[in-house]
Amino acid sequence: MRKVTAGLFHSVDGVVQDPFKFQFDSFDEDLGKGLTKMINTVDTVVLGRVSYQEWASYWPNAQQDDDFAAFINPIEKFVASRTLSEPLEWENSHLIQGDVEQFVTDLKAKDGGEIAVCGSISLVRQLLFAGILDELTLMTHPVVAGSGKRLFQNGDPLHRLVLEDQYATSKGNVVSTYSLRKD
Repeated sequence: MRKVTAGLFHSVDGVVQDPFKFQFDSFDEDLGKGLTKMINTVDTVVLGRVSYQEWASYWPNAQQDDDFAAFINPIEKFVASRTLSEPLEWENSHLIQGDVEQFVTDLKAKDGGEIAVCGSISLVRQLLFAGILDELTLMTHPVVAGSGKRLFQNGDPLHRLVLEDQYATSKGNVVSTYSLRKD
């Protein structure tokens, strides 16, 4: 069975929205190596509508020698949206038909590499709380962002996690990977 993963840039105060506003001076080679490792295991990406629209307007025009552009543009992408319609403009992008949780569960059962949920804060939450997300990596930058959307909110259901891996980078980022505790 394939693994479904998500990785989010994160401030110390829990902000995951618009990380480009707070990560610019702490992104380092160690963090880049971790992202390259992720890229090498993923062959399918799942995006929510908001992330899809933001990324589809940027990445197809990014320089192709950029490692992430070379990864994200040709990869198979599935988009969860109730408002977009086919055909999607960005290469190898397809709308998820039907229930997103069932779609991702079915996708996990097919042959292939890892499935990454990229950006898409609401979708990460949905798949985590449904027990479909296998790993959540938070790349915590040494900054208090002050405002912005946070991954977790008051009233979220209780979910216990297991710390699978953790390391600090040369510029003080802490990369923590969690899985759902199964009991």
